[in-house]
Amino acid sequence: MSLIVQKYGGTSVANIERIQSVAKRAMTVHEQGHQVVVVVSAMAGETNRLLKLAHDLTDLPDERELDVLVATGEQVTIALLAIAIKQLGGKAVSYLGSQVKIVTDSSYGKARIKEVQGQNIFGDLKAGKIVIVAGFQGVDLGGNVTTLGRGGSDTTAVAVAAGLKADVCEIYTDVDGVYTTDPNVCANAKKIHRISYEEMLEMASTGAKVLQIRSVELAAKYKVPVHVRSSFNDHEGTLVTDEENTMEDILVSGVSYNKDEAKIAVRGVEDRPGVASRVFVEIAKANINVDMIVQNVSHDGKTDLTFTVPKGELKKAMHVVEKVAKEIGASHVEVSDQIAKVSIIGLGMRSHAGVAEKMFSALGQEGINIQMISTSEIKISVVIDQKYTELAVRILHEAFGLGK
Repeated sequence: MSLIVQKYGGTSVANIERIQSVAKRAMTVHEQGHQVVVVVSAMAGETNRLLKLAHDLTDLPDERELDVLVATGEQVTIALLAIAIKQLGGKAVSYLGSQVKIVTDSSYGKARIKEVQGQNIFGDLKAGKIVIVAGFQGVDLGGNVTTLGRGGSDTTAVAVAAGLKADVCEIYTDVDGVYTTDPNVCANAKKIHRISYEEMLEMASTGAKVLQIRSVELAAKYKVPVHVRSSFNDHEGTLVTDEENTMEDILVSGVSYNKDEAKIAVRGVEDRPGVASRVFVEIAKANINVDMIVQNVSHDGKTDLTFTVPKGELKKAMHVVEKVAKEIGASHVEVSDQIAKVSIIGLGMRSHAGVAEKMFSALGQEGINIQMISTSEIKISVVIDQKYTELAVRILHEAFGLGK
């Protein structure tokens, strides 16, 4: 008997008909003799609706109360799914994150999971019940409701799978796997049938929307096999698993992009030790994620410090940066939210030279200017004007032969 954790996103539970479909799928697997835990998101659009209610009251809602508010979306879904399974003759029980219990830190809106206690789940599974868990939420040591950030239901599912030592975590979504790039941008994008944790981590961190980055980190840490599948068909999807030698034969596995970042440039900064630290210490205190960082060569004792942050945190970041810029004597601060990050990812990049040159040449031939560059062993990312995003993705997909 296998223990299978299934996760269904908002589009998979968007209405009563789709919730009934999820109930049937979970029942089918259970009737095959497996133990089943189902993690669900809020119904499509519900989290945005709840956020809008809060922002109609104020531009900066209290973060604790915001978590209390948005966590209600998943409470609706788990109850409806349990009712649907019981209507089909099955046995089911629903749990909030605080009931499981999924223990997190107190970083409201982007809490990190510390522990999945889950002992009570085993009793329900032995009793033949399908256990339904609210994704996206947990509880801190003070008993406060917390949420894990956008895509947090993926993280919940993998954490629960790791905590229960499940055989596999199946992530059901509106696509049937991981593709070489966004099929909406490249018509000849191909499904990747098997991908390493490391490659998937880089793809998630650079904009691929299939899996949330923290869920991949957890899967890699605890060696949880993750099967990305469609909730609308029974096709095999993409297995995210340990690296194999054959994976290094492929130079580039995929092209990803992210339009949800903004660029901040602090101009005319004194080029002396500790200045950059002043900026980033304050940003870290505000719990803002910084992605790419570039510091220009010093000229007349002055330099420019440029970095990217999520668009959703731009207003908060600017409030911090403008204050620090005055304190360190910077000339001024510039901001642009019309940028995009485009990346190529592949294990084969470790052992092949000339990948960067090929990427930059392909973009240069189309007149696409590169504003920032970031690299790792298996990834190269560039920041470009947002208006060139789709063109850049298609060019790179073609340049590295990913449509063949």
